[in-house]
Amino acid sequence: MLDELDDLLTKACDWHAEGHGVAIATVTETWGSAPRRRGSHAIIRDDGLFEGSVSGGCVEGDVLFAAQALLEAGGGYERREYGVQDENAWTFGLACGGRIAVLIQTVDPGHYSPQLLGRVIAERRAGRAIAVRTDLTSGLSAEVAASTAGDEDGSYVNLYPPPLRMMIVGAVHVSQALVPLARQLGYRVQIVDPRDSFAAADRFTDIVVDTRWPDEAFAEWRPDGATAIVTLTHDPKIDDPALAAALRSDAFYIAALGSRRTQAKRLERLAEMGFTAEQLGRIDGPAGLAIGAATPAEIALSILAGSIAALRGA
Repeated sequence: MLDELDDLLTKACDWHAEGHGVAIATVTETWGSAPRRRGSHAIIRDDGLFEGSVSGGCVEGDVLFAAQALLEAGGGYERREYGVQDENAWTFGLACGGRIAVLIQTVDPGHYSPQLLGRVIAERRAGRAIAVRTDLTSGLSAEVAASTAGDEDGSYVNLYPPPLRMMIVGAVHVSQALVPLARQLGYRVQIVDPRDSFAAADRFTDIVVDTRWPDEAFAEWRPDGATAIVTLTHDPKIDDPALAAALRSDAFYIAALGSRRTQAKRLERLAEMGFTAEQLGRIDGPAGLAIGAATPAEIALSILAGSIAALRGA
């Protein structure tokens, strides 16, 4: 599984443990067509090696220069703004438009501590969100309650969500295409299918299919706000309990494969279980973005597109 943020923060910890000076740059504000989202990181080593991005390449050179200057000075922080209106836009501005603010901090106890980096990594790997507040007058970052509201005067709060997960119900042909696609996009994939013949099929080389009923598996897996749930079996005895459990969770995307007629009948059965029209409106059915998908791979692509649209609020 590719988790870009985990890889980036782990590398920062490794560099620091190896004795390198390390700085972390964070996009704290964006305006207009900014190329990277708020909260995006880049890490910079004292010898000029860097990973990640705060602008997709537009201003990385200037951020790198500023970070190395802070490291050479023994530590510190600096906040910089970049925009298309800068007279040096083609040198280190955003020639594509928009503006961003970037906070650069050295990794040390007085700014962004190595212990805090480790804490962020550990909490996310445990499936929990963690919030970090930075005092913009001192450059000191510290953990705060994940339920903390947005920024306050003179501070910036970055909420690190847990890694994306996709829970797939049904070890079927579409799943074969969906698993590698989802992993490429950073999802940790879990599959459940109580049908022995499907679970035992040689479809997946590096994933164990859970043979419990979906609602039993979900009770242990605990889908959260970073979870997408997709049902693919077409069997109401399997899909319906999974969807009922999904609707009781905070999953950001719930999808069910099947025709419009199948979806209508499915909603009727779930309504009889007591779910409201508003709750049932969370189910994307037929599953996925309407791109005319026909093959299993195309259906998998449409489902991933649907999940990303839900994740990004598109």
